[in-house]
Amino acid sequence: MPARRKVDPTATLIAEWPLSPAATLGSSMRARGIFLEIRARLPPPLRKLLHIESRVLTLRLPEDSDADVESAAAIVSKAMRDIEDLPVIPREAEDILTISPGERHRWLKDGRLQSAGTRTVKLRGRARKITFHVFNPRHIEDVLDRDLVTVWREEDAATAAANRRRAAAKAALKRAQKKGREAESHADEGIGKAPRLRGWEDFDMDGLLR
Repeated sequence: MPARRKVDPTATLIAEWPLSPAATLGSSMRARGIFLEIRARLPPPLRKLLHIESRVLTLRLPEDSDADVESAAAIVSKAMRDIEDLPVIPREAEDILTISPGERHRWLKDGRLQSAGTRTVKLRGRARKITFHVFNPRHIEDVLDRDLVTVWREEDAATAAANRRRAAAKAALKRAQKKGREAESHADEGIGKAPRLRGWEDFDMDGLLR
């Protein structure tokens, strides 16, 4: 994630756009993601004019700058119209729901977290591209409001306990089968051999068997 630029205290405030709770879903990471998304829509020379300050997007014009702030303001205003519907990317979903990457992958795989499609981006400074799932913000909001994360964690814990019980029973069955085979093997080895009584050697030494 790009480093945050310090706001020039001498820059003139041109416009500002507060980010609503419906847009950020209570996440500072989501707010930062919205800022980066909107800034990317600006022409490169105008991107440095846009800032985020306490979940408020601000457009500031530095001294001695003749940048086209009206054009920048129009682009930001247009982008803000549908900002509440901006797809939620993985790290934002993890921050909003307070979940781990492992939980996100598991719940996405089994369908509890519903994908809204994929996005492919090129990593800055690298040739490699990565593809990841994104989520509908209303779905993430629903999961949050219904506290489904707690429900899913309880379901996962119950499933893990059941799996452990099945594994223990399977291991016990294998041990019993192994002991049974060993007992049968020993029994087979003893077939055809005369039984030898305890103390038989003592009788033989005293000549009582002659």
